[in-house]
Amino acid sequence: MNNSQVIISVASGKGGTGKTFVATNLALSIKNGVQFLDCDVEEPDAHIFLKPTLTESQSVNIPVPQVDQEKCNACGICVKVCQFNALALVKEKVLIFPELCKGCGGCSLLCPQKAIREIERPIGVVEQGKAGEIDFIQGRLNVGEAQAVPIIRRLKAETKKDKVVIIDVSPGTSCPMVESIRGSNFCLLVTEPTPFGLHDLKMAVEVVKKLKIPFGVIINRDGIGDERVEEFCRENKILVLLKIPYSKEIAFAYSKGTPIIEERPEYKAKFKELFKRVFHDN
Repeated sequence: MNNSQVIISVASGKGGTGKTFVATNLALSIKNGVQFLDCDVEEPDAHIFLKPTLTESQSVNIPVPQVDQEKCNACGICVKVCQFNALALVKEKVLIFPELCKGCGGCSLLCPQKAIREIERPIGVVEQGKAGEIDFIQGRLNVGEAQAVPIIRRLKAETKKDKVVIIDVSPGTSCPMVESIRGSNFCLLVTEPTPFGLHDLKMAVEVVKKLKIPFGVIINRDGIGDERVEEFCRENKILVLLKIPYSKEIAFAYSKGTPIIEERPEYKAKFKELFKRVFHDN
């Protein structure tokens, strides 16, 4: 990689493929100069394996409208402007549904009576600390909130140019995944050799191609399914960078929250080699 900053995102088309397993063990294998971002803000779980000491917490807010009913003449322009149905005109009174608001500011900007101002509404937190030598940052979306992207953006604003940044991405191929991998130098797509794994891998491949991000595939639980994932990769000239076998020992270590490199030290060399391939070949 020629960029001064190295950002490696670890993503998957579906949940449960071992994305966090790969991201945490990769970070622990490199250790020095690593910054780890857990962007799976709806269910952050990298802390289970990295065991960080969190020392800082900051609220993440989005602007939502507040109506001055004395100034409002119930013209309804704000309701028409809102594409997210966050405002409604009921009996000549504007009602606001904050959970639906995306914070675009259109209603306050276009209100002819200047009856709308924006106030901050918390939707989650960003927490920072250290996991040994690793700089650790995670986001947490408040229960009941639907907007993960503002927290992910806030997380990514903390990336340091002198660090190797590893991003644990939320599963799937929706907006949180896209926002998490955007700007990455390389994306590791973790999958499993099953029909569901292949189906969702194809969708993830389409996303990274659209964003023009170099990528490779890691096959986890190799041996439980068939060869169709590898066939797909061969046919589409996609690099399979690592295959992790289906193993009761690995599953047991994972269930305890123990990184596999601690149970099986030979895996540290495998993850270091993975990093070298990503770093030097791209």
